[in-house]
Amino acid sequence: MKKFFAEFKKFITCGNVVDMAVGVIVGSSFTAIVNGLSNFILKPIINWLLALIFGADSLDKVYTYLQVAYDETTGEIDLAKSIYIDWGSFINAVINFFLIALVLFIIVKMINKLRESRKALENELSKGKPTKEEKKEMKKLGIKRSDKAAVEAYYAEKAKKAEEEKKAAEERARLDRLANPTTEDLLKEIRDLLKANG
Repeated sequence: MKKFFAEFKKFITCGNVVDMAVGVIVGSSFTAIVNGLSNFILKPIINWLLALIFGADSLDKVYTYLQVAYDETTGEIDLAKSIYIDWGSFINAVINFFLIALVLFIIVKMINKLRESRKALENELSKGKPTKEEKKEMKKLGIKRSDKAAVEAYYAEKAKKAEEEKKAAEERARLDRLANPTTEDLLKEIRDLLKANG
């Protein structure tokens, strides 16, 4: 039982669970904001446009009746007994979807910009300083960071290896493309053969 509660505590305090909980809370609050924007700003504008186009007062009254039932006492349409397509609710759902998608896009774009600027700042601050992995590798190779010549040789060797790996990857990609040509490659080859024979 003690192990179970220890695992549960670890799960609850895990960063992903906390992030998810914050996301759910912010998401529910965000839904209220989007609904407010939709109901109090956009819907009145759309209702005004619909009133000009269809003559209906609002989205709430935009129906296509499939089977109409009338109230026997008043003679008006009884929506509870009628079968109809509620275009207004559908349009409201579409508006809410696009608003949520637009605002989420803006939020994600801002977060990505912040991450990029943070990475750029980290890269700027760490210029000339070895990373943790580089420190471990230098220690493993017996290179002291105070020995500038050895550190420079380490970085030169690392750059040389990276360049060799890049060239090897490019060569593998070239050979793979030759072995498995794409439709575009085949069409280019056919075109070149036709030009040569034509």
